[in-house]
Amino acid sequence: MSQKKHVSEANIKVAGASTLLKRKRKPHYEDGFLQKLGKQKALLLMSLPFVVWLIIFKYIPVAGWVMAFQDYKPQFGMFDQEWVGWKHFKELFNEPTFYRALENTLGMGILGLVFGTLFAIAFALLLNELRFLTLKKWTQTISYLPHFVSWVIVANIVITMLSPEGIINNLLVGTGILNNPINFMARPDMFWGIVTAADVWKETGWNAIIYLAAMAGVDPQLYEAAKVDGASRWRQMWHITLPSIRPVIIVLLILNIGNLINIGFEKQMLLGNNIVAEKALVIDLYALEYGIGMFRYSFGTAIGIFKSVISIILILICNGFAKRMGEGRVF
Repeated sequence: MSQKKHVSEANIKVAGASTLLKRKRKPHYEDGFLQKLGKQKALLLMSLPFVVWLIIFKYIPVAGWVMAFQDYKPQFGMFDQEWVGWKHFKELFNEPTFYRALENTLGMGILGLVFGTLFAIAFALLLNELRFLTLKKWTQTISYLPHFVSWVIVANIVITMLSPEGIINNLLVGTGILNNPINFMARPDMFWGIVTAADVWKETGWNAIIYLAAMAGVDPQLYEAAKVDGASRWRQMWHITLPSIRPVIIVLLILNIGNLINIGFEKQMLLGNNIVAEKALVIDLYALEYGIGMFRYSFGTAIGIFKSVISIILILICNGFAKRMGEGRVF
């Protein structure tokens, strides 16, 4: 009897100790909201400036969308305007110039997306394969620099290089490829290609940063196993590096496709001229010239709403497609 008593007392002590241990080891997911905030306060403080910027410059201006449904006049208050419903949207979709601007925007946007992504991935792959760290660092630093150069300077460089007396014509004529120099900037059929090439040169180094970061996270043991199996460097890039960073590529593609219609107007306005004006007109430039430039504020707002709606639709479609394919997605 005494032995059984000692056993039962021991079981009670063990049960009590395990209960106390469970209470001490409270699961992380049961932590209160304030406790989680306390643990992540450093991250919250780091993200606070971005959140404030997002609210001020992205969310508050959305209230101005009501202008698209008004015949807005600056001398009256926001809610003292004449409400006209869908009038400005009907005008927008009935103007042939709008469709020309939309065609140019999609054309240059698709070219920039395709070649910008391909060149960024290729450049990141080449940098990742460099074994001389000093050369790699210098190459990375130099490739980032064009991103920080103003489009005003880049446009002047491009125009000077492509002029009849520029270095491109001198090389082509000097090597016998051309008999006479060409004024590239006066060729409407070449304008999309010139804008795309200038954009790729300016942004390739900067866009390659994320791909390089993704490649740095690839397990080195995969490369070691491939070397043992006799795989060449090209085979390792094709069968290990690219599949490993595929989710990152898909996510960036989704985000870039969402911005397909938001390509800006700086490049087109600075590189364009009266001869190529028809090919240089994009949605943002159309809103600037035919909206704000002509004091049609409501019309310009309608163009902005159209752009935002199209961007959201593109993101949802691409994200849904990636989700069905089982690839990386935004949400």
